[in-house]
Amino acid sequence: NFAPEKSPSSGSDAASASKSILAGRIKKGILAAASLAIGAGVGFSTWSRYSAARSDELFVYNWGEYIDESVIEQFEEETGIKVTYDVFETNEEMYPVIEAGAVQYDVVCPSDYMIQRMAENGLLAEIDFGNIPNLDQIGDRYMEMSRGFDPDNLYSVPYTWGTVGILYNTKLIEEKGLPVPSRWDDLWNPAYEGEILMQDSVRDAFMVSLKSLGYSMNTSDEAELQEAKKKLIDQKPLVQAYVIDQARDKMIGGEAAVGVIYSGEMLYIQEETAAQGLDYSLEYVIPEEGTNLWVDSWVIPANARNKENAEKWINFLCRPDIALKNFEYITYSTPNQGAFELLDEELQNNKAIFPDMEDLAGSEVYLYLGDEVDGVYNQLWKEVKSQ
Repeated sequence: NFAPEKSPSSGSDAASASKSILAGRIKKGILAAASLAIGAGVGFSTWSRYSAARSDELFVYNWGEYIDESVIEQFEEETGIKVTYDVFETNEEMYPVIEAGAVQYDVVCPSDYMIQRMAENGLLAEIDFGNIPNLDQIGDRYMEMSRGFDPDNLYSVPYTWGTVGILYNTKLIEEKGLPVPSRWDDLWNPAYEGEILMQDSVRDAFMVSLKSLGYSMNTSDEAELQEAKKKLIDQKPLVQAYVIDQARDKMIGGEAAVGVIYSGEMLYIQEETAAQGLDYSLEYVIPEEGTNLWVDSWVIPANARNKENAEKWINFLCRPDIALKNFEYITYSTPNQGAFELLDEELQNNKAIFPDMEDLAGSEVYLYLGDEVDGVYNQLWKEVKSQ
């Protein structure tokens, strides 16, 4: 999974809401034998009713803990449409479910590179944007970002977005006399030995190395990939640990000076450091060489049986008051300009969450490179980890 882990960042309230979603909304079960291999985790109630298109139903497939539960209830109340809501943990779990078609979801929320893959394989329907007047709330910059994986903006509507950057501990940096990081290449500075947390993810690790070398993070050039692999191996003595979810908590705990992290974690990190009264701050920087811009968007599968209801759902989520609710729950950057304008000035000016465009120079979205190239990346990553 090249996209960030989806996890709530609002403390006990978010945890309570999450439990409520899991207990009250998500219907999980076992698929028929024909689709068991690809359908594990998909709701049984969804499978049992998918074949009958009805004007008052909608089947949604989304990341876990990636929506405010009250938004689902409000949509049902306002439209009279009954929502069946199932979740997936990774893009790679979601894809074969949609590809097989044993369960016909009406609206799904994949990440950028997976949207490209789905469109290339004929799995997506073009959206009728005439049914989504609230699309005008989505900022032009985010529709332009989407062209990286949806070139003609035919299939997707942005839901959340963010960046990958370097988080650093101001106190440790000062105490150890370390330079303040500003470039990916700083993560190869011997002065940081034992103080670096790297993402334990093939594409994210190679993104850091490739960008530090001045290459595209979507390269398939063998020589560039070999050079990036060698550089990652050279970095290993400096790395304290390869982590995913643990990066946030290790940095809050003062266990490392710098870490590669997703911007979606920043509101939680800032709130937690303040709540704990820590005598240091954790600052986020987007490296000068550019970084990964990730976008999660709503799409409609080609075999959706309630396409108009799916478009009503997307339109509803594009409403500024609804987008604001979801931002406050998820805490990942919203592409909704109306919701942004409803935020207080401090949040609007939080550059970790809403960076200026000039800070994104040289940044890219992940592209689907094909199974063969993915295999090359995976093999090279194994070679890095085995050294």
